[in-house]
Amino acid sequence: MKVATEIVQLGRPPSGPVNTPVYRASTIVFDTLDEFERAKDHERHALTYGRYGTPTTFSLEEAIARIEGAFAAALVPSGLSAITTALQAFLRPGDHLLLPDSVYGPARRFATQFLEPRGISASYYPAACGAGISQFLRPDTRVVYLESPGSLTFEMQDVPAICSVCKPRGIVTVADNTWATPLLFKPLAHGVDVSLQAGTKYLVGHSDAMIGTIAATQSCWNMIESTIVQLGLCVAPDEAYLAARGLRTMPVRLAQHARNAMAVASWLERQPQVARVCYPALESDPGHAIWQRDYRGASGLMGVFLKPLPQLQA
Repeated sequence: MKVATEIVQLGRPPSGPVNTPVYRASTIVFDTLDEFERAKDHERHALTYGRYGTPTTFSLEEAIARIEGAFAAALVPSGLSAITTALQAFLRPGDHLLLPDSVYGPARRFATQFLEPRGISASYYPAACGAGISQFLRPDTRVVYLESPGSLTFEMQDVPAICSVCKPRGIVTVADNTWATPLLFKPLAHGVDVSLQAGTKYLVGHSDAMIGTIAATQSCWNMIESTIVQLGLCVAPDEAYLAARGLRTMPVRLAQHARNAMAVASWLERQPQVARVCYPALESDPGHAIWQRDYRGASGLMGVFLKPLPQLQA
């Protein structure tokens, strides 16, 4: 089944409404205490309390897990919330976090302003180091964070090479996959343990809802789920509904993003004021070979290096 066909079917009930309706609920009523206990103890997606989710959120989580190729997935209030939740799930005082130097700015600030004051050290590695990441690992490295391509400068990372170094050491790998979404790149299929998205961007697609997603392997899932519960994170059913509706058209929208972005990137390359365009789908991009090997396509975000003004050169 092609991914576009699969997406229009994922997270839908076998009968009834085509799309799962918006369920607004906090307190849930049961006939007996035994019925409540059975639901709570034996069903992951049991409707027991609004903070743990409703059919609206459950259906989207199931769809995300399927397209990510994950054991399970969870919704959180934003992309940054997905980042901070995943890192808190696996890091403890005394641990070391390793991030690419091209990492998303708020993720860097979380490492320096929140984690480091709480006894978790953070350092940075060159995004393009690949298997050479081994030289940056320490005995206390617990998590290696990936973001490919990186923010602003769009360096591609050799994700399989990095994961092949981390996995034998028991180091958890967490990847921000917002740029590609799991339609264009599947981090878990390339060795990553936890895949994140700022669903606010391409998943929702219409600039009218905030949401983040976390998808994980079976070995990492319990820590993710437990952290979400302990932090009291939840997503409103209205936001989940908008994201689920956006999911249906994401293949079509991403394809148009790619066409438009390539046209703009190619035009920018020809401009005398431009030193370099940072867009992995361009043959001139340093990360193009990795993008061509591992990715199914490109999205619409790019960066540009401009040449210095003549008066500044003097």
